[in-house]
Formats: sequence, C-alpha cells, structure tokens
Amino acid sequence: MSSPDQEPTETPTTDTQEAEREGQWMARNWLGIAAVSIFGLLLVAIALMQATGLVSIFAPVAETQTQQWGMFGVLVLVWLGLAGWSWRAISSSTE
Repeated sequence: MSSPDQEPTETPTTDTQEAEREGQWMARNWLGIAAVSIFGLLLVAIALMQATGLVSIFAPVAETQTQQWGMFGVLVLVWLGLAGWSWRAISSSTE
C-alpha cells in the first residue's frame, strides 16, 4: 500500500486534447469489456437452456446432441478469443 506522502503514479490531465484521448480510450475499452461480458452471459443462458432441454438452438444445423454441444463449444472458443483480444488491447494500451 502506498503511503499518503508519496507522489501519485500519474499526473493529472491538464490538456484538453489529452483528456479527450483518455476519455475515448476509456470508452472504447469499457465498451469492449461490456460486449464480452454480455456475450458471455448470453452463452451461459444458452448453455443452461440447452442442458435442461428447454431449447435446441442449433437443431437446424446440428442433428445430434453431441453436434449441438460441439457448435456451442465453438462459440465458447470464439468468446474466449474475443475476451483475450479485448484484454490484450487493454493491457497493451496502458504501457
């Protein structure tokens, strides 16, 4: 924990253009986090409905239950890739 008499890690923004850039950076990154989170929750909801047999979302393109779960696995991999890309963009832009 930092002591109160130490200098802050970042200096406050005094330039309006710099403030606008920081605001756009924050908005873009939080939008990415929100999109990944919403897509993740949607996948959880679909998985729960699929597991209970309430719906068969992938029935038009996959005939068996294994094929349907395989397609769901592909969606999860896409989501993980999107989450990793979003996280890497956020972590690399702060350096």
